[in-house]
Amino acid sequence: MTTGESHTSGETPRRAAKPAGGTRDAIVDALLRLAARREFADTTISDIAREAGVSLADFRDAFPSKGAVLGAFLRRIDRKVLDDLPTEHDAEPSRERLYHVLARRLEALEPYRDAVASIIEWSSKDPLAATALTREVVNSMRFMLEAADIESDGPVGALKLQGLAYAWKRVLEAWREDRTGEHSHALTALDRELDRGEKFIDRAEDLARVTEPFRSLAHRMFDGFRHRSRHGHDRHEHEHERHEHEHDHEHGRHDEHEHGRGHPHAGA
Repeated sequence: MTTGESHTSGETPRRAAKPAGGTRDAIVDALLRLAARREFADTTISDIAREAGVSLADFRDAFPSKGAVLGAFLRRIDRKVLDDLPTEHDAEPSRERLYHVLARRLEALEPYRDAVASIIEWSSKDPLAATALTREVVNSMRFMLEAADIESDGPVGALKLQGLAYAWKRVLEAWREDRTGEHSHALTALDRELDRGEKFIDRAEDLARVTEPFRSLAHRMFDGFRHRSRHGHDRHEHEHERHEHEHDHEHGRHDEHEHGRGHPHAGA
């Protein structure tokens, strides 16, 4: 289907009633409905606006792009996971806590299974779309780690985020093989990916502990170099200003001398 065919293809555009959340929620819901019905790559902003029952001006006020609507969808899923988090797994190891948080995310995605599959297919064929979507997923994974009470800051935290985003992609690939309402393939993949990730992060944390003294030394050396450079620059500026002042003074004396020679009666 090419762009614009939705007017003549027999697919009747629907004007859905706006949900209680207003224009933004209406647009997100419209995108998901269209993604579930047809290839997401063929869905335009105009198609989504028409499906949502909003004008292009309303769409523009709500979102700058189709990708931004996807970001809002992921934030909706984040909220479903984060709202009223159960506390029954709080005493378990961090790996188990994260497992239960991500299993909860699979449950939150289940009503949108067909739409998510279409979106994943679209991103797999479009490198720019994949990059933008990965950035949104990394942001979501930051909050999944926080929900599991796992540190996500610093160099090791950045590795955790990137690794978890990649692992989640593998989990969703397995999830697509599951039948509706079942997550056996996805949960098996999640278990496997978390095992791999745990081993990798353990090594990364060991490396971070070993290299911390060297990083601290490097920071101190850099700070000292920066301080000396700034001090040297200030001294250079001071010397430059002093030379300019001496030059101006000498130039003034020269002018006075020339002025005296050219006027014999001056100062008489």
